Amino acid sequence: MRIYTRSGDRGETWVIGGRVAKDDPRVEAYGTIDELNAAVGLAAAMMAEEPGDVFADLLEELCEIQNELFDCGSDLSYAEPVPDKMKVHDGMVRLLEERIDRLSGEAPPIRRFILPGGSRLSACLHLCRTICRRAERRTVALSRTGPCPEEVLRYLNRLSDYFFVAARAVNARLGVPDREYIRSADVFGRGPAEPKSPAGTAGSPASAKRVDPPGSPASANPAEPSEQAASAKQPEPVNSADPMAPATSAGASEPANPAQGPNPPGSGEAGESR
Repeated sequence: MRIYTRSGDRGETWVIGGRVAKDDPRVEAYGTIDELNAAVGLAAAMMAEEPGDVFADLLEELCEIQNELFDCGSDLSYAEPVPDKMKVHDGMVRLLEERIDRLSGEAPPIRRFILPGGSRLSACLHLCRTICRRAERRTVALSRTGPCPEEVLRYLNRLSDYFFVAARAVNARLGVPDREYIRSADVFGRGPAEPKSPAGTAGSPASAKRVDPPGSPASANPAEPSEQAASAKQPEPVNSADPMAPATSAGASEPANPAQGPNPPGSGEAGESR
């Protein structure tokens, strides 16, 4: 089989139902999903290289997600969606939500914005998260110009949250602390930001806490009050004028999403619900 066809040499390609420019919003959307699929494949390959079966469940889920991302691209490739041929369905979204809830219990309660990293595998999953956000943005742009299956949008929105909690669960299983953004306020807990010295920054040996086994209800710091877990589930809203500080007025009614990084001050998107 010959790989090249020369039919796209003038900057056009086929979608189901017609021929469009290669920078058409539809091509941009499913092309970014393809890019995401490649990043997920890299994360899965890294997991497969880890000794033992500590990531067996996550590896199986990533392989399933790769097939579902192909389903997303397939659905978006229709110039006019055909309902009975769409592959992405509500059950996929519900399954992601169940996985998110399960993995959320493995990592210590989150209080501040965290930086991608800690371990190489966690950083790779954060890369998947950010590419997924871009795929979602491209799909939103498509929905404003033409037909777009709503289930694909819902799936991508939930998938980026899955990558966030999976990245934190990976660090927890490896006994590696998350790296906190050093100038973040106590956005998801309560109280002002605590001053940090160079020896006490997140990720340094001095700040490394005991990491409990996956699924343990205890936090990474056994001296912290158990109230932290409850406050992390009901985060304080973020001040739209300063996403790094807790809200002081009713102007910021949306809670911050830890799976989304802070937006630039004044952007009007701080604490945007994703």
